[in-house]
Formats: sequence, structure tokens, C-alpha cells
Amino acid sequence: MRLNEISDRPGATKAKKRLGRGLGSGLGKTSGRGQKGQKSRTGVAVKGFEGGQMPLHRRLPKRGFNNIFANDFNEVNIGRVQAAIDAGKLDAKGPITVQALLEAGLIRRARDGVRLLGQGEIKTKLAFEVTGASSGAVKAVEAAGGSVTMTPMPRREAKTDGKGKPKKDRIAAAKSAKPKKAAGAPAKKAAAKKPRAKKD
Repeated sequence: MRLNEISDRPGATKAKKRLGRGLGSGLGKTSGRGQKGQKSRTGVAVKGFEGGQMPLHRRLPKRGFNNIFANDFNEVNIGRVQAAIDAGKLDAKGPITVQALLEAGLIRRARDGVRLLGQGEIKTKLAFEVTGASSGAVKAVEAAGGSVTMTPMPRREAKTDGKGKPKKDRIAAAKSAKPKKAAGAPAKKAAAKKPRAKKD
């Protein structure tokens, strides 16, 4: 074998299409892009457009809504709490609070509170101080000799408009900033007309 005989394997390279080189090539004139208009240009993607008819995302009915005031709880099962106690991460003598669960690594961050759920088994007598708990979790904790105390959730701050001000307060401030017409204000006086000079 000589150097001038070395070549790639068949199929390793692909010949580039020669566009716009006559009708006989099959890719002449419009270069395989159809006819004219927006979609014959490169980089165009009209996603969801159905030729002017009502698109699918508008034909389907709406259902439900997202409650912006809904509480976002950390859910912790009693089985995980028992496993943390067995591993020595939680102190069974002290109250099981949100801060204690954070330090033990059972929750990553405190949200709107902690809700205790009843999956698993608990054997240790514990005093829970949580925001909420299921009935099954309360029964399991009390059966082990413990107690569950519901602590009130702190009030969530109002949504801001990105400038540190609540949306409603900003709208109210804008309305109050508008000048109001004083009641019984005198109307603008009409400009006094100059008497026309009489022609002789």
C-alpha cells in the first residue's frame, strides 16, 4: 500500500448537496425548500401554528387553577424521623422542631412549615412541634407515648412587583398621586374678545 492509495472507508464521508445548480439536479431553483414565503427561509419555526385555525392549546378546555396563596409544606414521615434517631442525628430528649429537622438533614430548607405524615413506624417517645400532621401520624406518635403540638404558621409576605413594593400598594399609590380636580373649582375664563375697529 502506498500513501496515494489511502482513502476513507465507503460511507465515512458524505458529499455536500449542490443546491441551485439547475432543474436536472433535482435541487435547482428553490434548492429543495419548496416555493416561497416564511417557511422557505432558514431558521423559521412556527410552533403551534395551524394555518390560522384555532390551535390545539386553545381548543382544549381549561381546568383548575394555581393557588398563589397555597401553603408549601415540607412533608416528613415518622419512619424517617425514627431512622434519624437510630442513626444519632436527632436528639430524642428534646422537642422535634423545624430547626432540629434542618440540622438533622431531614429537610433541606424551611418553607411554610413542616407536615408530619404517618408512613413508617415510630418506637421512641417524642414531642413534635410542627405546623401540621395527619391523623395517622398523630395516632402513631401518641401510641408510642409522644405528643404532637401544632404551631401556627407565620403569615406569608405579600407578592412584590420586582421593585420591593406589593403590587396592590403600588397601584393605590399611583392612583393617589394623580391630581384630583377640586370640587367647585371655577371654570377657565374665556379670553376677552377685543372689540373690532369700525370701518369708516
